[in-house]
Amino acid sequence: MPEDAFDILGLEPGFDLDPARIERAFLTRAAQTHPDLVGDDDRAAALAARLTDARRQLDNLETRANLLLARLDGPGKDQDKSLPSGFLVEIMDLRERVESALASGDPDARRRELDAALAQRQDYHHRIRDLFILATPNRGGDAPLLRQIRTQLNAWRYIERLIEQLDSEYPADNPERGRLGPDSEQG
Repeated sequence: MPEDAFDILGLEPGFDLDPARIERAFLTRAAQTHPDLVGDDDRAAALAARLTDARRQLDNLETRANLLLARLDGPGKDQDKSLPSGFLVEIMDLRERVESALASGDPDARRRELDAALAQRQDYHHRIRDLFILATPNRGGDAPLLRQIRTQLNAWRYIERLIEQLDSEYPADNPERGRLGPDSEQG
């Protein structure tokens, strides 16, 4: 298996990683890549870039879930595009409400739809966390469970797109993207 962000930062693979733990692992590894220790500025810069990318991947819950699913030999998003039963009708309705809120220019309507999307994101986070709790001890041996995780992750991606559309302060390179937000618990 190729080295992934968990390996690069020396973290035990898991879905519910404390952001402070990710940051500590990053800082510990970053201290080991200082040019004075590595002896080569180019090599130190390349190592620092790998560490920064690994931290960014693990800071994002959706990306972390995809990494963990790949590590458990679950299907990738290119292999399995399935969605939960009834999800397409639900997302079409939600998208219609979002487009209406955006077209109206009403900040309260936009905020209501954003809050609804954030609540759905949190629901998917909890569902996926619970599924990973079941899957992790098996180390990937349960193909139907891994497909179920993929299905939930595919739906989560739709919700993330809605949030990106609704929240103008939600840039794709923001490390907070994919987190539940400052007022929500990750666990």
